Amino acid sequence: MKIDRRRLLGVAVGLGFALAAPAGALAQAFPQRDITFIVPWNAGGSNDVMARALQPILKEDGISVVIENVAGATGSVGLRRVAQSPPDGYVLGMGTSSTLALIAQGKTPLKNENFTHLVRVSTDPLLLLVPGKGGAATLEAFIDTMKKSPGNVSIGTPGTYNINHIFASMTARAAGVDFAHVAYTGGSKVVQDLSGGHVQAGVLKPSESIGQIQEGLVRALGVFADTRLALLPNVPTFKEKGIDVFPFGPVVQMAYIVEPAGLPKDIEARLIGAFRKALADPRFRTFAEQNAFLTDDLTGDALTAEVGRVATALGVVADKVFPKSQ
Repeated sequence: MKIDRRRLLGVAVGLGFALAAPAGALAQAFPQRDITFIVPWNAGGSNDVMARALQPILKEDGISVVIENVAGATGSVGLRRVAQSPPDGYVLGMGTSSTLALIAQGKTPLKNENFTHLVRVSTDPLLLLVPGKGGAATLEAFIDTMKKSPGNVSIGTPGTYNINHIFASMTARAAGVDFAHVAYTGGSKVVQDLSGGHVQAGVLKPSESIGQIQEGLVRALGVFADTRLALLPNVPTFKEKGIDVFPFGPVVQMAYIVEPAGLPKDIEARLIGAFRKALADPRFRTFAEQNAFLTDDLTGDALTAEVGRVATALGVVADKVFPKSQ
């Protein structure tokens, strides 16, 4: 039998295209199942609340996420799970400046290179808070209390060696005394104990404390920023009170979405597009305004560069604030 080589070549090319088509179709159809969204903090904290605000908006764009709270080690436990997952788009997580500070200080085996950085979700101011009943009435009164009881005033923060811990230390520095640091596994735990009067102060984001502030369960004494917050116009800044909380350089609290390193570019683009759309949605914009945090359009390589800059700044400040023996 004579073989028609041209016909055979055509069949081979056609077969090759048929075999290749499903892979392309799979990429275009991503995701084909739920995506695990790891929030490395307790339920009810600011990062958890933000993730749950994004969840229904993402679903409208075909991205169904199942939120899983994996708290511990200032965010390192949950993000370690993200870093160790297959880079297929089905496990993502919420990175924060808190974990970045640990990375910068070498207090976790994680590296920024372990992740694909997708999109920044928020930048947040931080507040010094006291119990609504029995707490100091003003920032000056709280500083005076610290001076009268050196080393004994307790300040709670979500985690250790992070930006919250840095600002708690800066408050004690303003008083010229030490303080009793109380570390928690998330902001929701801090505000719970603060509301109950079990800790004398806390350093938290507005988004994880605004409800308790409005109910009078906690009181905001000062903003760790250069300008007051529109949401809390009567709360002064530390700067107004002559307290420099950035003596070693500016640091910022931010949250951002990560995937494991090595994520395919087409899946990365799909996820970035979905998150950008969700962050720009009027519902999420309103949510951001109600919780006094900022959103922007920082994604991909630009976000990776910003993560590096923030980590460097946190490392420099932490080196000045925390004794080497710690």
